[in-house]
Amino acid sequence: MTHARMSVADLESFLNREFPQAFGYGDISIESADGRSSLLRQRYSDRMLRPGGTVSGPTLMALADFAMYVVLLSAIGPVALAVTTNLNINFLRKGQPGQDVVAVARLLKLGKRLAVGEVTLLSGTSPDPIAHVTSTYSIPIA
Repeated sequence: MTHARMSVADLESFLNREFPQAFGYGDISIESADGRSSLLRQRYSDRMLRPGGTVSGPTLMALADFAMYVVLLSAIGPVALAVTTNLNINFLRKGQPGQDVVAVARLLKLGKRLAVGEVTLLSGTSPDPIAHVTSTYSIPIA
């Protein structure tokens, strides 16, 4: 694949400036991003829960989509208009209340116009995934 074109510090600065609606609340942290993979953590909040006390689907989908965006930006640089063209999620087990959600994203294929990746979502320190996501992003012509 490629080496990182943006460091974690570069990504944080760019996202705070260009995409504060997703990154500006301080609940998501980028723990690593190297142009091939990224690791993000969303700190637990009661706002994540759906009735019944499980982490909601929209919370998981949003984190997975954002993790894919971060790994893509780390690979291609600050291309703000790269957009999701497909996202498929399989919910595997209940996300536990009180636990952070961790997203492990990796690029499977990076082309000139499309990138395909997958994201594994974890609850707290459990090694068992709570969801598996595949996603495709469109990369605009420079």
